[in-house]
Amino acid sequence: MTAFSPHNIAGSATSKKKLINLLRGWPNHSLLPTQLLDRSAHKVLTNHSVAFSALEYGPDHGDPRLRKHLASWLTTFFKPQDPITDDRIGISGGASQNLAVLLNVFTDPSYTRKVWFVAPAYHLSFRVIQDAGFHDKFRAIPEDEEGIDIEYFKKEIKKVEEKVASQGISQPKHKPVSRPWAKVYKHVIYAVPTFSNPSSKTMSLRRRKELLQVAREYDALVITDDVYDFLQWPSKVTSESETVSVEQAHLPRIVDLDRYLDGGAEREGADGFGNAVSNMSFSKISSPGLRCGWCEGTPKFVSGVAEVGSTHSGGNPSQFTSNILAEAMEDGELQRRVTEQLQPAYGKRYRSMIKAINDLLVPLGVRLPQTDRDIVGGYFIWLTLPDGMEGGAFVERAREDENVVVAQGELFEIPGDNDHPRTSFKNDIRVCFAVSLASLVPYPSLTRPKWEDEDALIEGIERLATVIRTMQHEQNTTGSYKIRLQVEQEAKNFW
Repeated sequence: MTAFSPHNIAGSATSKKKLINLLRGWPNHSLLPTQLLDRSAHKVLTNHSVAFSALEYGPDHGDPRLRKHLASWLTTFFKPQDPITDDRIGISGGASQNLAVLLNVFTDPSYTRKVWFVAPAYHLSFRVIQDAGFHDKFRAIPEDEEGIDIEYFKKEIKKVEEKVASQGISQPKHKPVSRPWAKVYKHVIYAVPTFSNPSSKTMSLRRRKELLQVAREYDALVITDDVYDFLQWPSKVTSESETVSVEQAHLPRIVDLDRYLDGGAEREGADGFGNAVSNMSFSKISSPGLRCGWCEGTPKFVSGVAEVGSTHSGGNPSQFTSNILAEAMEDGELQRRVTEQLQPAYGKRYRSMIKAINDLLVPLGVRLPQTDRDIVGGYFIWLTLPDGMEGGAFVERAREDENVVVAQGELFEIPGDNDHPRTSFKNDIRVCFAVSLASLVPYPSLTRPKWEDEDALIEGIERLATVIRTMQHEQNTTGSYKIRLQVEQEAKNFW
């Protein structure tokens, strides 16, 4: 497969139709908070009591004011049994950067047995994990209707541990054993439990608890990409008076469960690091160019993240940006934008696309996951094509014939572990409802585009329906022709 780059997505070279890009998972340009960030940056730079520290090396854990605001917001949104304290929060350079840091601090390729992915998985995470030395240690865990096939996982991880026991691997080779601020886990599990990228599924509460219990049994770290958790909304809105936003999460995160389940991360016999870390980002709720995010875990775990060598040398990677975001959160404006602007806007786009899919694609044999949910969210919708229709061929036809770009399912297969029927995605595609479709140049104007995005979403689905009908007709025609040839040949052989 050709190497994928989200920065270089070409449409048809011959089609006269306008390009509709349903592939790239970038935020809608009309929803970027340019004015809020402008005001916040001005306040930071004109207040010398803030400006000088903002422009200096930052504390390893990150800006104290931003950590405090995040702890308060997370407590309000996720409603854990006890408030989330700022010692559970560490500021990062975004979810991707922090994934690399987590692997750097808490794994050792010679000792950490496997990196497990709930499949299909976010494809751009693969390179980050390969760079950490795990290019030959990827394993896939199939999804089920509740988000993860936990029985399959239990069986496979047990096999791995039995094999390692016979090899006598007992301690890390490349990381010092005596690091009081860190540890090396035996396994890593990478998951997007809420509105998964790419499958759009949500892991049930039961499965979240079961996954955490397996992680504890086998000394595994569950890294959850929780970047979509704030972007959730009702799946159906039947009247204008209905609420179109969600001010409280409908499910606890795995890191929330790790605080309390069966005695919590600091239960008797535990080492205090916990078995879950929430990796979150401002990319989807503010803007990706800020390159700022945060992780949440036990205070002991977060201190280990802050001790990574690059931060210990250069200070927190997002010091200036952190101060701007802290200012934006000071009076709750950024938080209100999420519930008052982002959730309603993305929710409306989602419902428009889902209606078009149900009206135009489902009658043709396309299937959707988890159709009975009351709360949905994220950026993406996963589609299983009609039986016998190969995703790669469909994606190419959609691009060439209709100038619509979508992601084929094979892009999200786990490298080296795609032989299982439920870890192979040759019959699937992913579409994005969040990205700005009207702006097709690399750095578009910030003014509202002339072509309405929701209309483009619907037209994109209409074009995909055209491709499916065309390919089905070709399959039927080819199939009938092959059957006729076979009958004629059999007749000749008979006579």
